[in-house]
Amino acid sequence: MGRAVYIVDGARTPFLKARNAPGPFSAADLATAAGRALLMRQPFAPDALDEVILGCASPSADELNIGRVVALRLGCGPKVPGWTVMRNCASGLQALDSACANIRGGRAELVLAGGADALSRAPLLFSEAMVRWLAGWYAAKTLGQRLAVLRRLRPAQLAPVLGIVKGLTDPVVGQLMGQTAENLAAQFGIGREAMDACAVDSHRRVAAAQDAGHFGAELVPLIDRDGVIYAADDGVRRDSSPAALAKLKPFFDKPYGRITAGNSSQVSDGAAWLLLASDAALARHGLQPLGRIVDSEWAALAPEQMGLGPVHATLPLLQRHGLAPAEIDAWELNEAFAAQVIACLRAFADDGYCHAQFGLDAAPGAPDPARLNVDGGAIALGHPVGASGARIVLHLLHVLRRSGGRRGLASICIGGGQGGAMLVEAL
Repeated sequence: MGRAVYIVDGARTPFLKARNAPGPFSAADLATAAGRALLMRQPFAPDALDEVILGCASPSADELNIGRVVALRLGCGPKVPGWTVMRNCASGLQALDSACANIRGGRAELVLAGGADALSRAPLLFSEAMVRWLAGWYAAKTLGQRLAVLRRLRPAQLAPVLGIVKGLTDPVVGQLMGQTAENLAAQFGIGREAMDACAVDSHRRVAAAQDAGHFGAELVPLIDRDGVIYAADDGVRRDSSPAALAKLKPFFDKPYGRITAGNSSQVSDGAAWLLLASDAALARHGLQPLGRIVDSEWAALAPEQMGLGPVHATLPLLQRHGLAPAEIDAWELNEAFAAQVIACLRAFADDGYCHAQFGLDAAPGAPDPARLNVDGGAIALGHPVGASGARIVLHLLHVLRRSGGRRGLASICIGGGQGGAMLVEAL
C-alpha cells in the first residue's frame, strides 16, 4: 500500500435542506467556511499544504474548478495547487482516494481533501427547442426575419428544464436514481413498510445523535449575509413516523412504485473536509492523527442496479484484508434510498447473489444493524452529492473513537452503476 496516510482532523458544515429556492450559500461558500475553521485550528499556515482536492458533482458555471477557487479563498496562496474531482455521489470519497494516492506515491505530504455541493442552486436550463429558437432569433437580421421567428415561438418552449433532474437521470438507461431504487425493491422484494421503517429509524438516530452532541466535533456553524446562524443539520424530522410516511405518494414510479420523498435521501447543500498527512508531515508539524486510511476499493455494475455498488466495492476490500463483516466495528453506508440500503443488506446475506457476482460459496453476512449508521444517515441528514463521501468517513472516525472501536468501513453507491468503499482505523 506504500506509505501510511493519516487523518489528522476534519470538519463539515451543517447539511441544509433544499427548499425549492436557491440556498443562502454557494458550494464554494460552504467549502470555504468549513475549510477555514479546520485550518485555523492547525499549527501550520494554509500555504503549508501540498494541494487541495475538492469533490463536487454540480459546480456552478463560474466555479468549474472549484477546488482551486476554494484553495485561494482559504488563503493557501498562488503556489498551492487546487483541483476538482467528480465521481457523482462519491466525489468526496474520490477526493480522499486521490489524496491517498499522492501521499503514498511521495508526491504530497499534507493534503486538504473533501467535497461540497449546493444542490439547491442547481440551474434551470432552456429546453433544446428553446435553444434552437434562440439560435434562430439571434441569426435573424431583418425585421421580417425576426417576425417570422417570433411566429414560431410556442409557450411550451419556455418551460425550464430542471438541471438537478437531468443530473440525477442516468443517460445510458434513462432512469432517475429513484427508479433504480425501485428496481432493487422489486428484485429483493422490499415492501413499502420496510422502507418507511428504515427512514423513520434514520430520523430517530439523527435526532438522538444531535441531542447527545455526537455531531459537535465535526460541525462548523454557518452565518449568512443577514446574520442568520445555521448551526445544525436542518432536514431531520423529529416527528417522523410510519403513519406519516405512509401518506406520501410514490415519486419516481407513479402510481405503483414504493419509493417516496420520505424514504429517499434529501436534496441538500453542504461541505466536508479531511486533513490527510504522511508520517513526515506529522513529525514536521507535531500533528496527532485521529486515524488512518487503510485501503479503498472501487467497483462497477449495471447502471440500473447502481444502489448495490457498496456491496460490490466492500466485499473485495474485505477479502483483500482477510476480514469478515463481523470484524468491522462500525459501518457507514450512505442512505441514498431506504430501499437501496435494505437491498445491500440483503445482498450481503444472499448466498445466490454472492456466488453469482463474486464466486463465493456462501454469503459473508450483512453488517450488524447495531453497528451500521449508528447516528442516522442521508435520509435524515441530507445528501449534498459531492460532500457525502467525505462526511461518512469523517463521522465514521468519530464513531470509532467514542465507541472504542478500531476498524470502520464507509461505503457509497454511485450514479452510473458504481460503488466505493474505504477502510479506516482509529488511532
